[in-house]
Amino acid sequence: MFSKRSIRRNFLIQLIFASASLIFIFSSFLYLYIERSIYDEKKQELLLYAKNIANNKSISNMDTSSPEAFSSLNVEVIYLKKAYTEVDLYEDTRDEHTYLTLIYPFDLDNISYLKVSKEITLTKILLDKILNYIFIINVAGFILVILYAIALSKMLVTPVKTLSTRLSNMNEHLMRPIKVRELPEEFEPLGTTINHLIARIQNFVKYQKELFIGTAHELKTPLAVIKLKNQVTLIKKRTPEEYIEALKVTNKTIDEMNVIVSNILNIGRQEGAQLDKPVTVDVISVLRQKADDFKLLAENEGKKLHFSFEPNAFMATLQVSLLNQIVQNFLQNALKFTEKSKSVTLRSAQDDIGLLIEVIDEGCGIDESVDLFAPFKRQGNKSGVGLGLFLAKSAADALGAKIKIENRKDGIDGTVASIQINSKLSCVLPRSN
Repeated sequence: MFSKRSIRRNFLIQLIFASASLIFIFSSFLYLYIERSIYDEKKQELLLYAKNIANNKSISNMDTSSPEAFSSLNVEVIYLKKAYTEVDLYEDTRDEHTYLTLIYPFDLDNISYLKVSKEITLTKILLDKILNYIFIINVAGFILVILYAIALSKMLVTPVKTLSTRLSNMNEHLMRPIKVRELPEEFEPLGTTINHLIARIQNFVKYQKELFIGTAHELKTPLAVIKLKNQVTLIKKRTPEEYIEALKVTNKTIDEMNVIVSNILNIGRQEGAQLDKPVTVDVISVLRQKADDFKLLAENEGKKLHFSFEPNAFMATLQVSLLNQIVQNFLQNALKFTEKSKSVTLRSAQDDIGLLIEVIDEGCGIDESVDLFAPFKRQGNKSGVGLGLFLAKSAADALGAKIKIENRKDGIDGTVASIQINSKLSCVLPRSN
């Protein structure tokens, strides 16, 4: 019915074995308790008979006695070779009848004892019936346990099978996020992780075509320029100065192509960085280091870099290189589009989700209808290949973080680039006094 690698099969075997053991142990204790209780009652009854006889009291006036109680009662005096002060009780079978016998001290001077016997055949038959009933109940209970285990295992495996079915039917053209709220609470982290992977795959599929087309276009244009320039140069003989000028133009075009190739190589390097082992770092310390590095760069360009970090420390488990790449790209873009004598602000603050990092500039703003995270998307008249934000988005996806760029809403021209780090992989250090 199930293969050896089936989770349901292993669960069924363990549940049935555990339930059968529990039923067997409980039934054994129950039967032993019933048997011991009955034998203790019979022993007390025989002991009471013996005491009354030894004390010359009538046993017919006992409160617990009934005429049927004496029908199988046999009392006799026996003599032993050695005196024993303890009461002895034993059971024996004669002629298919079972007797319970009590040896009770009567006259120790004469080494005489009372031997009180009582037939307990009916009691043994009753115990056998009780044992049979317990066995039948155990068999019925075991069958119910098997049925319950099958139903329970099916119920527990259903979420896993649902996830497996959903994932097995997915391809790059048909991907739908899993509804985490419909999963049991124990499977929510798994569903969230799967949705995160699905989102990354969707982004990769979405941008890969644009990346390939954009790369071909970006490289084709300078190649066409080089070819055209060389053809024009070869049409007629020119002066050495004109050849030198043509070579300079060619070298400049090649340099532009090298920038494009370098940025494309950075994509591959970043994919490798995403596989690096995450480490626990203080994100605030990383931001302070970045602020120190870019403060000198901003001053050299005649601009100001302000920074404000809250809380004092924020520990997170992530790939530091990816975080550095995102923050560095935001700061580079902010300084690039901010005019001289204006300022850029790097700040962080804790919120309900985790840590929010923002880079605010005083540039020209953006067209929010354009997907700036797509490869080779550029705005403004500044130089650039258009892969920086694409790399930042890929890095944020790998970190499980959210990034966005939007225009400022405080009446000042400029943009706000932000990254939201989830607190599930981080913690806040206490403030030092």
